[in-house]
Amino acid sequence: MTRYANIPKPIRSAIVLVDPERGTPQRVIVLQFNPDTLERSLSPQTAGSGGDSGGGGAGSGDRNEALRLKGPAAETWKFTAEIDATDQFEIPAPDGIHPQLAVLEMLVQPTSAQLREASRQSKKGTIEISPIEMPLTLFTWGSKRVMPVRLTELSINESAFDVNLNPIRASLSIGLKVLTVSDLPMGHPGAELYYAHLAQKERLAGAARAAGIGSLGLGSGGIGVGMGRG
Repeated sequence: MTRYANIPKPIRSAIVLVDPERGTPQRVIVLQFNPDTLERSLSPQTAGSGGDSGGGGAGSGDRNEALRLKGPAAETWKFTAEIDATDQFEIPAPDGIHPQLAVLEMLVQPTSAQLREASRQSKKGTIEISPIEMPLTLFTWGSKRVMPVRLTELSINESAFDVNLNPIRASLSIGLKVLTVSDLPMGHPGAELYYAHLAQKERLAGAARAAGIGSLGLGSGGIGVGMGRG
């Protein structure tokens, strides 16, 4: 037994492909290394147009809509993932990391069979061909962050190759948009997963330690409508 035997094994982040109709997992893509950093952005969907309709500003927003939201915030994630075949010498890799890259690249394009079928439908004179539906994609970052997403960016930087020019090391810039109930139809498995994702945020927000008004230096009167008037 080594001295590090009791250190817990880290949980891996992953991309999970789910059947969009039945909600059953089809494939799990575990990231070889957890990204060191995550860049997250939330843009509120406000009801007003963002301006001030009064004499003090130049905007044209409706004052009655200033504190209203039209729906969930638009949330995006960006991170860099690393794939390195040299870190796994004990696993044969005759194709280098081609398979791992191909799995990620297939997240943003239909299969050859789907394209052939669309072409056949077109030749048969089908007036309207429905866009090809891809599997529902989930991104997991531990048990507290499981969300439906759409891949919006995939940039690959291959930095090392074997003697057969198979890539053996690469850095991937990945961008994701969290799909909300505004993006998905009612009853869709992804919509239910978003509700669960939002409920988790609410639980975590409820666990945050609250501060008192006194710590703001506003005195015992608290925050009043008339504060600030001379």
